[in-house]
Amino acid sequence: MNQTIIKYGLLAAGMTNISGVLLFSQAFSNVAVNNADPVVMSNFGLFMIMVWGLAYLGAATISSNMKWLAGAFALEKLVYVVAWVIWMSGNSLASLYETDLFAGIFYTIYGPNDLLFMLFFAWVFYSQHTKGRS
Repeated sequence: MNQTIIKYGLLAAGMTNISGVLLFSQAFSNVAVNNADPVVMSNFGLFMIMVWGLAYLGAATISSNMKWLAGAFALEKLVYVVAWVIWMSGNSLASLYETDLFAGIFYTIYGPNDLLFMLFFAWVFYSQHTKGRS
C-alpha cells in the first residue's frame, strides 16, 4: 500500500475525530449529544474520541510497518460502529433532530464515518500483513 495514502488517511481520521467532536458538540457545550448516549458520548467519551484522533495524527508520522497499530485502530472503530448500530436500533434520529440539529447530524454520520475509517484501517492492516508474508 502506498505510504502517502496511509499518511493522508490517518491525517483525515485524526482531523475528523477532533474537528467533528468540537463542531458537533459545540466545544463540549451541546448537552443534546451527551444526553442522547450518556455513556459513549459523555464529555469524557467525546474527549477520548479526540485523543484517538491525536493517536491517528501521531501514527501518520510512522513510515515503517504499522500493521498492528492499524489493526488496533480498526478494532477501536469497530467498537464505535457497534455502539452506533445499537444506538440506532433503540433511538429515533427524528426526535434527536427535533431536539438539536447538531446532535442529529452527529448521530447520523458518526457510525458511517467510523465504518469508513474502520475499513481503511483494516485495509492498512491487511495490506501490511500480506506484504510481510511475501
